[in-house]
Amino acid sequence: MQRIVSLLVWFSRLATGIAFAVLMVAVLIQIAGRLIGDSPVWTEELTRFALLYLAAFGVGLSFRNGDLVNVDLVCESLPGAWPKRLRFVAAAATAALSLALIGPALKYTSIGVMQTSPALGWRMDFLHVTMLVLLVSLAVFSLARAIEMLLGRSDGRPAHMTGDQA
Repeated sequence: MQRIVSLLVWFSRLATGIAFAVLMVAVLIQIAGRLIGDSPVWTEELTRFALLYLAAFGVGLSFRNGDLVNVDLVCESLPGAWPKRLRFVAAAATAALSLALIGPALKYTSIGVMQTSPALGWRMDFLHVTMLVLLVSLAVFSLARAIEMLLGRSDGRPAHMTGDQA
């Protein structure tokens, strides 16, 4: 399982980096276009699409690293094993919600086959799939955390947090 998670981390980082690079190029073209007159219309659309892919591939990494919004002030101050139990419940609930939303995300993605983006002319299912990618990524990383907690290999803290840093 660790190998699969490592591959997914590597792929997510690569895809997030590519999406960020596309975002930077599109914005630079947009700014350069404004300096010489009008910026190309397609840069606005490409910027939005790059942001969608950036969020889709980055959310699982954010969950893994503890960078998503997390209200744990009360949980972490509880005595004994309660913080670990609540971290497990949070990971399991995140996985359950993500898995429950995959079906509707598939339907949403399939609707995009009949639509195209106005400026770039791209099929919208290539963009709607970002919701599916986001949910699958979040489900995989939250399931991995919950399973590692059940196996006793993790206390449920994010990858970069150890000891008193939580």
